[in-house]
Amino acid sequence: MNAVFSFTSLFLYRVLIKQFFENYLNQTKKEHLSKAIIYGTDANAIAVANALRSEVPGRFKLVGFVDKYSQNKSKMILGLPILQHKKKTSTLMRVFGAQALILADKSLTKDEKLAIVDECLDFNYKVYTVPLVSDWEDQKEISKKIKNFQIQDLLERKPIVLDNNSISQQLKGKSVLITGAAGSIGSEIVRQVIQFNPQRVIMLDQAETPLHHLSLEINKIDSKAETISVIGDVKNKLELDDVFNKHKPDVVYHAAAYKHVPLMEGNPSQAIFVNVSGTKNVADLACKYNVDSFVMVSTDKAVNPSNVMGASKRIAEKYVQSLHNKLCADNKSKTKFITTRFGNVLGSNGSVVPLFTKQIENGGPITLTHPDIIRYFMTIPEACQLVLEAGAMGKGGEIYIFDMGKPVKIIDLAKKMIRLAGFIPDKDIMIKIVGLRPGEKLYEELLNDTSKTLPTHHEKIMIAQEVYDDFERLQYLTEDLIQLASDYSGTEVVQKMKEIVPEFISMNSSFQSLDKSTVG
Repeated sequence: MNAVFSFTSLFLYRVLIKQFFENYLNQTKKEHLSKAIIYGTDANAIAVANALRSEVPGRFKLVGFVDKYSQNKSKMILGLPILQHKKKTSTLMRVFGAQALILADKSLTKDEKLAIVDECLDFNYKVYTVPLVSDWEDQKEISKKIKNFQIQDLLERKPIVLDNNSISQQLKGKSVLITGAAGSIGSEIVRQVIQFNPQRVIMLDQAETPLHHLSLEINKIDSKAETISVIGDVKNKLELDDVFNKHKPDVVYHAAAYKHVPLMEGNPSQAIFVNVSGTKNVADLACKYNVDSFVMVSTDKAVNPSNVMGASKRIAEKYVQSLHNKLCADNKSKTKFITTRFGNVLGSNGSVVPLFTKQIENGGPITLTHPDIIRYFMTIPEACQLVLEAGAMGKGGEIYIFDMGKPVKIIDLAKKMIRLAGFIPDKDIMIKIVGLRPGEKLYEELLNDTSKTLPTHHEKIMIAQEVYDDFERLQYLTEDLIQLASDYSGTEVVQKMKEIVPEFISMNSSFQSLDKSTVG
C-alpha cells in the first residue's frame, strides 16, 4: 500500500513540476515574441490568427486586429480588440506596442497596400504578408505562407488573365522547343508550357549544370509530356539542324541570348555570335522545318539602343520580322514569326534585386550607378505568361510590347529593400553611387521614336508598328556583320551595327567616337 502511495505521489509531483516549468517557459517565450497586429477582420484574417497562435515555436504575440472599414460591430475577435482604422496605422502600432503588421485583408488595393507599407517602413515596423487562405483548417500550411513583405509585393499588379483556350490550342499535344531553357526566362517558359500538356518539351541550353537542375525539377512535375534536355549552342547551326530534324518542333520559344550590357560592350563579337547569328540560325531552321510558330524574347534595350547588347537584339528583331514579311510576299509563309519585347524582370539572373539583396546581406554598401536612373519591371512569371499569350494571338510579323506599369526609380527601390530588411538607409546600410556603366542609359523605352502602337484584345499587350526592312539588304548586312565579328574587330563590328540600326547611339562607351565621326 505504501509503495502504491509513494509511486502515485512521485508521479503527481513530477507531472506538477513539468507543468509548472512548461507554463513558466511558455510565459518567458511569450515575453520575447514580437507583438503583432493583423490587418483585416474577415475569415482570412481569423484563419491567419489561429495559425499563428498554434505555431510551435511561436513567432508573434497578437495584440489586435485592424478593421479597414470601421464597420465591425463586435469589439473583440478571439479575445483580441478590433482597432478602428480611423488613426494612422503607425499610431495604432505605437499605442499597442506592436513591432510587426501582418497584412491579411485581401480587399486592400495596391495603392492602399503601398501606403501602409511605406508608413510602416518609415517608422521601422516590420510588415508581413500572407496569400489568400484556401484551407482554413490547415494551420501549419497557413503559418508557412506568412512571410516578410518582399520587394516583388510592392510591384504587384492585377493577376494576368490568360486566354487559356488559345494557348492550349497552340501547345496541347505539340512538340515545343525552348532555347536558353536553363535561364531565368527560359526555365519559367518551360514550367508554364508544361501546364498546357504538350507532347514533348525540348529544353536546349549550353549551360550544363543549370540545365541539369531544371531537368531534375521538371521530372518531379506530374505531367505526361516527354521532356528532353539538349546541351546545345544556338551559334552552331549544324547542331541545331540535328535538333530540329530529330524532334520536329511545332512551336519554338527563342530565349537564348547574352544580356549583360557591360560585358557585351567589351565583347561585341560575342553579342553578334549569340544574339544575331544565334537568332538567325534558329529562325532559318524554323522556316526550313515548317515550324508553326517562332516566338522570340527581346528587350526594351533594343529600342533606341545605347549599347552593343541592345543593338544586337534590335538587329535580331529586324531579321525575324523581315524574314516573315519576305516569306509572306513569296507566299511561302508556313511559320509565324513573332517578337515579344519587355523590360527588366525581377529576380532574373543579373537583375538589381538579387544584387541588392546580396549586398544587404553582406552589410552593404548597395552600389547604384546613378541617383536618377529608372527602369520598368515585371515579375518572371508575369513576363512569361505574356510571352505565351502573345505567341498564341500572333498572326506573324508582329513585335508585341507589354504594359510594364509605372517606371521605378532604382534609388527608391534600394531604400525600400533596405527598410524591408529592417535597416535604415545611409545609416545601417550605405548607398554608394559608382557611375553609369559602359552602354548604360538613365531610362529605357518600349517604343522607337518613329513607332506607334496598336491595341490587342489583351489590355496588357500592344503591337509596335516599326518600319519594315528589305529582307535581301538586311540579310546581306547581317551576314557581313557576322563575318566581321569572326575577325574580332570590335570597332568595325560596332560601326556595321550602327549602319544596320541608325538610331544606335553609344552612351558612356568607347564607341561614342564612332557617332561623332558619323555626325561629322
